[in-house]
Amino acid sequence: MHKPFMRIPYTGPLPPPTIIPRNANTPLGALYALQAFLSAPPSPRLQPPSRDGGSKTVLLTGAGMSVASGLADYRGTAGTYTLNKTYRPIYYNEFIDNHEARKRYWARSFLGWTNLHKARPNYGHWAVKQLGAMGLLRSVITQNVDSFHPMAHPELPTLELHGYLRSLVCINCHNHLPRSDFQDSLSTLNPAWATFLAEMLEVGALDTENPDERRKKGLKTNPDGDVDLPDAPYSTFRYPACPTCLANPPMLKDGSRSKVEVDNDGAWSSTSTAGILKPAVVMFGESIAAEVKTAAEEAIDEASRILVIGSSLATYSAWRLVKRAKERNMPIGILNIGGVRGEENFFADLQSENNGERGVRCNEKADILLPQLVDMMRGIKSGPHVRDVKREVTASFGRME
Repeated sequence: MHKPFMRIPYTGPLPPPTIIPRNANTPLGALYALQAFLSAPPSPRLQPPSRDGGSKTVLLTGAGMSVASGLADYRGTAGTYTLNKTYRPIYYNEFIDNHEARKRYWARSFLGWTNLHKARPNYGHWAVKQLGAMGLLRSVITQNVDSFHPMAHPELPTLELHGYLRSLVCINCHNHLPRSDFQDSLSTLNPAWATFLAEMLEVGALDTENPDERRKKGLKTNPDGDVDLPDAPYSTFRYPACPTCLANPPMLKDGSRSKVEVDNDGAWSSTSTAGILKPAVVMFGESIAAEVKTAAEEAIDEASRILVIGSSLATYSAWRLVKRAKERNMPIGILNIGGVRGEENFFADLQSENNGERGVRCNEKADILLPQLVDMMRGIKSGPHVRDVKREVTASFGRME
């Protein structure tokens, strides 16, 4: 029996990276190494060979990919685990079993959603789009729940390994609800919180991910699109029931009809036995759906190499995919600021005669390096294609500063 993919964070210390090849310790050296990595023919050691015999790369991206979009990562220099030592994410069983835990989660999510909703893909995402258009990429697997990859390059297949925040899903009837509609319902049910959110937006407390600046204005940064407030009255927060279950309560596993009750304003009541909405993400401690697990494994098996971008591989579900690539003898590349879980094993048997084609490890920012890599892969000396990336961002979402 295969072990299920599960979103469990690795909390141990991560060693600093060993740059591979050694001359990839500068931005220019990293560019040449990545160029060699993406341009190399399939490794003769690949077992089994990629299904179409081609030479294409699968990307595996993490939270570091979205830092330049204004979102926090977990382990970076300004990451949540780095700056907020008391941070503890909510686990799946807590959310499912505890009404008070859901109140706290949805209150924090209500405040954090505006910042996430305003954020847009950065230059790194748009560079991925162009690398895909050049025929260098087969697909993208992302751990991120911000939807930036499918937003930036809908034509390049993207598997959202941990789901997405743009929707909610009912744990009983499994119907989906747009997050924007849910946000409106939360505002209606919690007018005092809505007023507070408006005040925070007015003073710009949600315009920065800097924890010191947020703390001065009464906020503390946490990941996954939420905001923590010291001494906040979370118990007063209310959230709606699943509208589908409310209209037609589903049957329970024991064969009885469930009960979905709401108060006079439409908020879910603790006397209910169904109708609980959760974000359409894989929470910590939650297993990834079997079809997603299979799709992720197929994405690895169909590629000839894997490039990890902006991830420390701290969750088992992501680390296991790179382990699978290693077992296939796929060349592995990592572009990430800071250490990566198990990277010493991924590069342990790498031959010394390597300019990047057999493996690469860079410690650079993706939003800066990837547009330059696009330029280099096109063989343009100056940099008009980097400007093309920026023009595309401006045309689609407005000027990014």
